[in-house]
Amino acid sequence: MAVPVAALCCLLPLLPAGAAPGVPRWLGAPVDWPKVGLLAFLHGCWESLAQGLPTPCLRLTRRLLRRPPPAERAPARPGVNAFFPVLFAGVLMLPPAAAALVAVPAALLGGPAGRRCRARQLWNGSQLALCAFAASAAFHLLRGPQLLLGSRFPAALLPGFAAVAAFCLVNGVLVGVMLMLTEDRRPDVLLRGLGTVCGLPVLVHAAGGLMVAVLWQGPYGAFAALLALLPLSISAWVFAQGQRERDAHQATVQSLVQAVEIKDAYTRGHSERVGRASVLIATQLGMEAERLRTLRFAGTLHDVGKLGVATELLRRNGPLSEAERRAVEIHPVYGYELVRGIAFLGEAHAGILHHHERMDGRGYPNGLAGEQIPEFARIISVADAFDSMTSTRSYRRGRPVAEAVAELERCSGSQFDPVMVRALVDALAVHVWQPVQPSEDCIRAVPDIPLGVPEPVRAAPGRLPAQGGGAPLAGQP
Repeated sequence: MAVPVAALCCLLPLLPAGAAPGVPRWLGAPVDWPKVGLLAFLHGCWESLAQGLPTPCLRLTRRLLRRPPPAERAPARPGVNAFFPVLFAGVLMLPPAAAALVAVPAALLGGPAGRRCRARQLWNGSQLALCAFAASAAFHLLRGPQLLLGSRFPAALLPGFAAVAAFCLVNGVLVGVMLMLTEDRRPDVLLRGLGTVCGLPVLVHAAGGLMVAVLWQGPYGAFAALLALLPLSISAWVFAQGQRERDAHQATVQSLVQAVEIKDAYTRGHSERVGRASVLIATQLGMEAERLRTLRFAGTLHDVGKLGVATELLRRNGPLSEAERRAVEIHPVYGYELVRGIAFLGEAHAGILHHHERMDGRGYPNGLAGEQIPEFARIISVADAFDSMTSTRSYRRGRPVAEAVAELERCSGSQFDPVMVRALVDALAVHVWQPVQPSEDCIRAVPDIPLGVPEPVRAAPGRLPAQGGGAPLAGQP
């Protein structure tokens, strides 16, 4: 509640009493209300574009034409104000209180409706109003308007940088305080809050705002400023569409994983953890961001083929017969067949199909060996075995991380790629891995089978999964 109250206080200079004695002249300067209204409207339009939502103009046109409103769409980046150039232009051209007012309509009127959403919109509007007020005050304190009107560059850049710094500082502190209050975080989250709101995008938007302000106050006025916004608005719209596509990909993956976990309750959460462990390994290897994203999908979906395996076999507490084991071992092929038509998975297809191959060629379904096994599959194999060993299953208890790592190292070279095992060990030295902690009743209900149970020597499988089936992986069902 303190933030909305502080934001209202920022608007007090807009009242006639704002020009009282003792108040700086620039703080109570006359307000160009048409400019404030136009900037607020433009900020709302471009903010809607950046979120992938219908703009106020489009919504108004639909109402005038009496067309039914489009289906409610969630923002591409919910709770995040993604387009700041118009707001920064207001910071540079208006008094602090008027600059704060520019931010309010877009935050209060944009996004989905509902009581919870209204509370978030009130917070966002108040947060941005405080940020804009602080940034404009810093700009005016350093005589920024006089330097900007005279186009005195690079001298005018110093107040501009001060305004950006003030904006980011206030924004970061407010984000950090909100995390501390709502999620019971430690005070060091303030530094992380600053990190999330500072960076290259803010500088690019600030440069866009500076360009808009300079052109607006030039001979061609607002028209030239609108033309300058076109490239930034197109990039913001494209980014919003890309974000929606990524969200759709994530929803597709989550739906498949949920179907697997409903069928095999004992592996609930296993898919997500394998995806996370796979990313830890690949990050240690220096894999680029786009492949990391695909790898996470591959790790999360590695067991999706279990949808084609009989539920009774997946939930069996006792040992499986040879025929039943072969029926389970065909699940990588089922998984590949299920997802091969999903184009965005790309390299993940091979990871899903071959994650049960072994370095010595005794894995399944194709008996690949060494470098023949795709990199994604070698990573997922290690991540899958590690999480399986540290998780309690229906047939054995979970093991401490140290014991699981020792087992991975023992099987390194024969079952697992030594490079991937070493990468996981190095990652665990930096990142804390929290094994699944089942209930006491669950722990007492399962046997305590030690790791490293001797495995029968079996011939390498043929190309058809049903004709072979390598030795079971350590720590895997």
